[in-house]
Amino acid sequence: MSAASVRTLLTAGATPEPTETTPADMVREANAAMRWLLETGFPWLLSTGLRVAVILTVAGLVLLGLRRVIRTVTNHIAEGTPLLERGRLGDSEVAAALRRASPIVTARRAQRARTIGSVLRSTATIVVGTLAVLMVLDALGANIAPFIASAGIVGVALGFGAQSLVKDFLSGMFMLLEDQYGVGDVVDVGHATGTVEAVALRVTKIRDSSGTLWYVPNGTMVRVGNKTQGWAKAVVEVKVDYFADLDEVRHVLEEAVGRVAADPVLGTYLEGEPTVTGIEDLAFDAVTLQVTVKTAPAMQWEVARAMRAAVRRALEEAGIPLGGQRDLLAAYRAQLDAAVRVPAQDEADAPEAGGTAEPVTDTRRETGSLDTTAPASAPPTEPKPRGR
Repeated sequence: MSAASVRTLLTAGATPEPTETTPADMVREANAAMRWLLETGFPWLLSTGLRVAVILTVAGLVLLGLRRVIRTVTNHIAEGTPLLERGRLGDSEVAAALRRASPIVTARRAQRARTIGSVLRSTATIVVGTLAVLMVLDALGANIAPFIASAGIVGVALGFGAQSLVKDFLSGMFMLLEDQYGVGDVVDVGHATGTVEAVALRVTKIRDSSGTLWYVPNGTMVRVGNKTQGWAKAVVEVKVDYFADLDEVRHVLEEAVGRVAADPVLGTYLEGEPTVTGIEDLAFDAVTLQVTVKTAPAMQWEVARAMRAAVRRALEEAGIPLGGQRDLLAAYRAQLDAAVRVPAQDEADAPEAGGTAEPVTDTRRETGSLDTTAPASAPPTEPKPRGR
């Protein structure tokens, strides 16, 4: 290696000496920065940057507004006065106070409000956030066509492949929003009838009377009958004999249901006066009357069982036979009368207390007759005439 090369390497690897910055250099750098701001920065801020800021600001305001609306809806649901149910019959101050006083109803409303609020907030955040990101990328000059195409493909796939799933979720959302039923309600959904054990956005669990747990997708429910929402009605049909006195029957039925209403426990479940309607059905051997009473939710079956027992006892005491049971009732009452007469006859035949029974004497033994089998006195026999 030559000396010139070594000198070049040493010169190149040597640390340069710091140069002193003069005021003129500082002025030149400031002018260059200002020129860049005026030529490049301000146009970008006034065009692209301002658009991005406006997009983010509008997205934030829209998200805040949606969350406020969701909070208002969920608060109305939790308080028992949903916005979708305004103007309905029963929305008085007394009805609202009664709904708020029930701990079960309050817990159910709170659970439903939390579920609906969580789902709506998540949905609003995802939708608004996705739109804001796409608009910001478009403002920055990125190509968002692949994203839009991907979203279209996903939408088509969901529309054809998972339409039942989407239908279940949408049906579950509206079901929760409208409070069609909740945990603990007895519902009839057509193919399953029983008590609701769990409610989700996609499926509802129903336990029937035999213990079977049914998983019913929300999208398959064409109609739902809730037997324990708001109030219920106990209905008992009574078929009496065709020739029975209907006025007497009505009086007996009113007394029977009056006993149920006077019960200290069952009477608290009644929400109105029992009603005995007229002839509901007419057959060749029976006349059907109906007893109805408004009850608290889920208590109609207990009240109906008590009413049947009271009606049976009252009809038996009044001697009114059920349809086709006239002969059986007559035989039963005759049997009861015979069972009552037999002990009374035995008591009448028994000796009086403190008395002595008279001895029974055998007259044949007193006369000295040894033949105890022959009668005591026999008529004399006429001698037969002799033949000549």
